[in-house]
Amino acid sequence: MAASDTILKRAPRKSLRHVVLTQELIVVAVSVVLFVFFAVALDGFLSSGNILNFIRNVAILGMLSLGMAVVVIGRGVDLSLIAVMAVSMTLAIVLANKGYGFPMALAAGLLFVVAVAVVMGFLIAYVEIPAIFATLAVSAIVYGMGRGVIATLDVNNVPDGLDWFIFLGRGSLFGIPMPIWIFAVTALLLSLFLRKTGLGRFIYAIGDNISTARITGIPVRPMIILQYVIAAVMAFLAGCVTAASIASMNMRMVNSTLIYDVLLVVILGGIGLTGGRGGVRNVLVGTVLIGLLLNGMTILDISFIVQNLVKSTVLLCALIVDAILNPRDEQTSQQGDI
Repeated sequence: MAASDTILKRAPRKSLRHVVLTQELIVVAVSVVLFVFFAVALDGFLSSGNILNFIRNVAILGMLSLGMAVVVIGRGVDLSLIAVMAVSMTLAIVLANKGYGFPMALAAGLLFVVAVAVVMGFLIAYVEIPAIFATLAVSAIVYGMGRGVIATLDVNNVPDGLDWFIFLGRGSLFGIPMPIWIFAVTALLLSLFLRKTGLGRFIYAIGDNISTARITGIPVRPMIILQYVIAAVMAFLAGCVTAASIASMNMRMVNSTLIYDVLLVVILGGIGLTGGRGGVRNVLVGTVLIGLLLNGMTILDISFIVQNLVKSTVLLCALIVDAILNPRDEQTSQQGDI
């Protein structure tokens, strides 16, 4: 009787401790503190112009992070997302400016990202090149194609008369900017895919233990390719919102630190690099935190170099925390991770 009483008394305490130490909850708390601090300390932070700009940036960052999350859950990484986003939209814009219908041009851009993802996934799944090297090499190749073959200019403008497309980046529905609607819909669909479908559960199984996944009959190699296809499609959608927001696409963003912002969102949100854990909710909280941090540093007019220093430091701390919370066991080390 005394033993059972002890168990009953300990159970709630353990549950409470679990909630308190959840990385997701900590990130939410830090986001709230940052928002209140910036709202009080920074002039113009709560202005409509800044809020709209913040929302657009958060939506684009969030969509890219959703794609990265799928790959990381499956125990991979994709450093080609920004190159795929920029070059695919540049291809669509260039084709449209040459007289092709814009829907057809967008379809060509989508086919381009799918083809790149399939090739990249094949190199990782079948040739067994480590994902970090394969995606880095593909990123350089894609950017080279964009700058040397597809377009002669870094910045390419969306053709006139595409009000329906521009609406996706600048319009609003029920008072809510369209980029947020697009981000919300993609997040919902991806969450349902990961949690409610067999393919989504396969991705978690592969990330958790690839050897066991093979033994249980999961088609591991095709699933790895699918992960990168999903990530590439998300990058294309983010490119559409970006181009619609500014009526152009700048390929120079490939050389920016945006890919590190995406990694920051995923890792800070609580999706472990060891794979098999996390989800869309982690991406949402991570996106808000990094979006607030970047927006605040921009308003404070912090130099680009110092911003990179801050982001790099935060990324390193996030990696240390991830290593502590999600230690790599012997089997993980043998699998090579990313």
